[in-house]
Parts: sequence; C-alpha cells; structure tokens
Amino acid sequence: MFRTHRSPAVPHAPGGAGGLRRLARITAPLTLVALGLSLVTATAPAPAAADEAEAAAFEHYVAIGDSFVAGPMVRAQMPLLGCMQSSVNYPKRLAEELGITEITDVSCSGARMTHLYEAQFSDTPPQLDVLRPETDLVTVGIAGNDFGFSEVLVECAKRSLTNPLGSPCADHYGDELDQRIDGLRGEVSGVYADIAERSPNATVLSVGYLQILPESRGCWPSTPISRGDVPFLDQAQTALNAMLKEEAEAQGAVFVDTLERGHDVCQGSDTRWVEGLIPEDGAPVHPNNLGMAATTDFVRSALGVPQP
Repeated sequence: MFRTHRSPAVPHAPGGAGGLRRLARITAPLTLVALGLSLVTATAPAPAAADEAEAAAFEHYVAIGDSFVAGPMVRAQMPLLGCMQSSVNYPKRLAEELGITEITDVSCSGARMTHLYEAQFSDTPPQLDVLRPETDLVTVGIAGNDFGFSEVLVECAKRSLTNPLGSPCADHYGDELDQRIDGLRGEVSGVYADIAERSPNATVLSVGYLQILPESRGCWPSTPISRGDVPFLDQAQTALNAMLKEEAEAQGAVFVDTLERGHDVCQGSDTRWVEGLIPEDGAPVHPNNLGMAATTDFVRSALGVPQP
C-alpha cells in the first residue's frame, strides 16, 4: 500500500480552481501516466541486446505506445492528427541517430493496451499488426491509460482545493492504486509475449515513463496536488514502472529506466522534461522536446550504442 505523507504548511496561493479546470479540460484526451522509479543509473541491457545493436544496424524498427511515445504538441507535428504524433518524438530521433531507414511508428495519444489489438481510430491499424517476422527492433511504452492516471490526477486536483496541505487523494484511494497496478500484470505480460511471437528475432525494449511529479512538496497551485499527495502519486508512478519492468523482463524484453530526478513538472523550462498545466513545448503533463531528447539518449544507451 502507498504511504501518505503529511507535511508542514505551504502558503496558500490563488488560482487553484482555474488550474483544476485547465487540468480537467486538457488531460482527459491524452495519456497521463504514472511514472516514477528509483534513481536511474540506466538499466543495463541484456548482453544479447547490446551485442546485436553493435553487430549490425537495425533494418525494421517498430514503435508502439501511447502519448508519452507519440509526443503530442512537441514542436513539429505530423499530419496524423488523431494520434497527435510528433515528427520529433523519440522513435524518429532514434531511427535517425541509428541510421534506420525503415521505421513504423504507430504510437498514438490516448492508446490503451486494447488498441494494440484493435483499431483506435478508423484510419489507424491495431498497433501490433505492423509487426513482421523480420522486424528487428521494437520499443514499447504502454499501460498508463489503462492504469487511469488522468482520472487519478484530476480527482486529486479537485480534492486539493479544499485541503492543499493534507493528503486527501491518498485518503480517498487507499490501496486502490496498488490493486490497479497488480491487475494489469497479466495484460502487460501478454503484450510482450505477443510481440516476441510476432517478431521472434527482434530486440524489444520496454520504455518507462518520465517523472511527472517530484518526490515531495510539489508546486501547488500551478500543479494543484496537495502536499501530502505528491509523494503518494510519485510512489504510484514508481510502482507502475516497477511492474512494467518485471513483466517485460519476464518475457525477454529489456526495460529502459527513463527516470532521472530533478526534471519534473515543477522545474524550470530549461530543466523539466515533462510540461506543466500551462505548457510551453508539448501537451500539458506530457514530455516536451527536452524529454524526448533525453528518452532517445536512454534508449540508445540501453542498446549499447554510443552517443553520436
């Protein structure tokens, strides 16, 4: 069960209700996910994955996932409006850096695991359908929408307006978030098993979620989460990423830990990797250009490929 933390008083500031309305309006259509793992030292890849990356260039790369992969509103935008896929998201950056000429990026904002098996929109295929026997590199970032972090964040924001110094969200959810995460294990495991079956020779990387909230305190009301609920939600992100790591690695995938503390939504624009409620570069509470560049570095490092 996640522990709640009660902290000393923080000055009350105006604007909480407005921030909440913005939050409810802009986060629902997008993936908001949970993420936060222990300090990253960059998860070491399986030797076979690194050896393969060094031995030969990848020929067919498939990128699968939700909006933390697609990169909605990150600078240049692709015509695929329904999925809000950026032309400078980390899959496209990675393909360019590795010299991969054939990339199939089917990541889509709002995607759930069900959209790996059925079409999310009329003009988008089920994401796993693009895998081929000769596919040799796959990156996956999924499960945040299945966990329901958008709904959780909105609920926590509403409750913070009447108790900004306490932990009303932790009191409301109790151990429910733990149960949600454990309930996703079978489905996550099945995704990686299916990828291995469809593309048996591929190097498969499960890419974790960038840190959204800091470990403590937060920045209420610009991000309206009560002080006691900030560590509660950070711990939820940590638990979600830990589950993804366990289930992906059990199916032979390599987990890429993308969390590096100090780049959360409360940081300045030259430091944060995830935008706040009033974004400057990217969708609200989603990776920005710096976040996409950092994720590219993490993935490339996991493959054992030196920085160009």
